[in-house]
Amino acid sequence: MARVGVIVGSLRKGAYTRQMAGALKELAPEGMELFDIEIGDLPLYNEDLETDDPPAQWTRFRQQVQGADGIVFVTPEYNRSIPGALKNALDVGSRPWGKSSWDGKPAAVVGQSPGALGGMAAAHHLRQVMLAVNLAAMPHPEAYIPLVAGLFDQNGRLQDPQAREFIGGFLRAFQAWLARFAPTPPPR
Repeated sequence: MARVGVIVGSLRKGAYTRQMAGALKELAPEGMELFDIEIGDLPLYNEDLETDDPPAQWTRFRQQVQGADGIVFVTPEYNRSIPGALKNALDVGSRPWGKSSWDGKPAAVVGQSPGALGGMAAAHHLRQVMLAVNLAAMPHPEAYIPLVAGLFDQNGRLQDPQAREFIGGFLRAFQAWLARFAPTPPPR
C-alpha cells in the first residue's frame, strides 16, 4: 500500500483546494492511501530556530513527509504564484541543510482555481521549487482544474463527472509514477 501525503496550499477551512484534496482521497485507486500533512501551524522558517530542539511543528511535518511514499500538492493560485504558507512548508521540509525531507521523493501537483487557467502559473512556480529541493515531479499528466467553484456540490463533494474521471486517471498515473521509485525487492 502506497502512503501518499497530501499538502493543501490554502489555509482557509472551506477552500476549494481542501475540497479538491477530499476528492483525491475519495478517488484514490486501490493500493493508494492518501493522508493530510498540515502546514497551517508551521512557524515561518528561520535558520536561528534550527537548533538541537527545533519547533515541534517542524519536526512533526518533517517526519510526516519522510514517512510518505510520495506527496501530492494541491495548490490554489495567489497572484500568479503559490501561497506563502506552501512556500514556507517547502522551506521547512528542505532543512536542515543536507537533511531534506523531500530528497528524491516522488510528487505530483494539482493546480486549481475559480478562474479559467486552473492555477497553471502557481503549479509552474511550485514545480520550480520542487526541482530545487529534489522532489521527483511527475511530468505528465499535468493537472490544472479551472472554474473549480462549479465542480462541487453543497457538501463539498466533487460532482462533475469529467473532473472525477480526470482526477481518477491522474491518480492512477501517479500510482504508476510511485512504482518507479519503489524499492526493488532482493532476488530470491
